[in-house]
Amino acid sequence: MDSSAFNKYAMAFLATVFVVMTAGILSDFVFDSRAPEKPGFIIQAAEAGGEGEAGAPAAAAAAVPIATLLASADATRGEAIFKRCQACHTGEKGGANKVGPNLWDIVDRPIATHEGFSYSGAIKDFSKGGKELWTFDHLNHFLTSPKGYIKGTAMGFAGDKKDNERADLIAYLRTLSDSPKPLPAADAAPAAGDKPADAAKPADGAAPAPTK
Repeated sequence: MDSSAFNKYAMAFLATVFVVMTAGILSDFVFDSRAPEKPGFIIQAAEAGGEGEAGAPAAAAAAVPIATLLASADATRGEAIFKRCQACHTGEKGGANKVGPNLWDIVDRPIATHEGFSYSGAIKDFSKGGKELWTFDHLNHFLTSPKGYIKGTAMGFAGDKKDNERADLIAYLRTLSDSPKPLPAADAAPAAGDKPADAAKPADGAAPAPTK
């Protein structure tokens, strides 16, 4: 083999080696899977039985009785809180139903009976068996956690865990009436029928008020 032929074979071999090495380097660069310096958000699957549409936990009974809370509640502050509710409810006498029913004279109003509003089966069922009225206590539990207190309610509001805000709101709802209901005595015990829809499990930013 003369020198020119040998040189051709040597160049071809070196070129092949170069191409293979270059391809390896490029693949390492493209498919580099080093961990990022700053991790992103971690998404965790919801556990069965957690909060949510299908597995809302039972709402815990309020630690402080509503009668005690109402003794220091302020209806004026409650009126400001009620503005959040107006996306889904009206409060004036003769007001229209919206996503939720009109709330005029809501305190001690028969549950699931407001004219012209289509209530969910959960609310209709709740209104039976000694729980016929929206008492102060029912309102307090429901506004703490609607889906926890009445399983299956269509109420989209997540609940207000702040005792003072709920009390102020209920104090304002009481004023939406031609004859506001008397405030319960501060040491009054809840009415016998004021229990969660699931009696075996006493209950645990649009519109925090009773709805469908």
